[in-house]
Amino acid sequence: MKLHLRVLLWLWGISFIPLATALEFQGAWQQGAMLVGRTTPGNTVIFQDRAVSLTSQGYFVIGLGRDVKGPVVVDVRDGNERQQYSYLVVQREYNVQRVDGVPQRTVTPPSDEVLKRIRHEGRLVRQARAGNDPREDFLQGFIKPLDGPITGVYGSQRVYNGVPKNPHYGLDIARPTGTVVVAPAPGIVKLVHDDMYYSGGTLVLDHGYGLSSSFIHLSGALVKEGQRVEAGDPIAKVGATGRATGPHLDWRVNWFNVRLDPALVLKFFPAAGGQ
Repeated sequence: MKLHLRVLLWLWGISFIPLATALEFQGAWQQGAMLVGRTTPGNTVIFQDRAVSLTSQGYFVIGLGRDVKGPVVVDVRDGNERQQYSYLVVQREYNVQRVDGVPQRTVTPPSDEVLKRIRHEGRLVRQARAGNDPREDFLQGFIKPLDGPITGVYGSQRVYNGVPKNPHYGLDIARPTGTVVVAPAPGIVKLVHDDMYYSGGTLVLDHGYGLSSSFIHLSGALVKEGQRVEAGDPIAKVGATGRATGPHLDWRVNWFNVRLDPALVLKFFPAAGGQ
């Protein structure tokens, strides 16, 4: 799937922003969306109380969570000049998904020892997603990390073995154990873990400026922490580890700690010539 010519020109920097505090976006203002903005280089952009980092050409990325309510405000400043932009956010309806047959140990309240492990693993993942590396990998667009039947979608309320749990924040793609998973976009591997309590084999790939992909329930990794990969490079193998009923990939996308919908990322930011 290819980007439209106008979007390609926009991403390549062939556009004109006449006002110092002018602002433009690519993407959809809806829950779970990733948006790429552009303003005059050197401006200050504030979104949800966070000063957003800009590339040398004035590009930046922001994310909208599953339950965010609109309108949301983007504050652009150039010295003493300031402009606030307000955007409505399309609200979504999420389905309830019942998942039976997962290991009961991952559903029942954990012991103190297991809870300590879960908290430690959570800190590792948050640390891996917290980077704000000035790399523009996300501007190259995204491809599917794996082709296969979609068995779980972003935002759905999960009921495991009859017990209501937190919403699902990824895109589940079913394939046999050992099927190769590829990088959806360029990035740096920030975390490789063989066996986390809930997510099993886990890998986090940083695409720059706070945007990252996570891959869970893996049977193995094909890369190491600190390694750089390009879109389409093999990075891991499908598994059924952690809280899973069968072999599949659970692909997640984050903007720092904001969970985004991978399906929307693929829809609005496909790599040129990608899947």
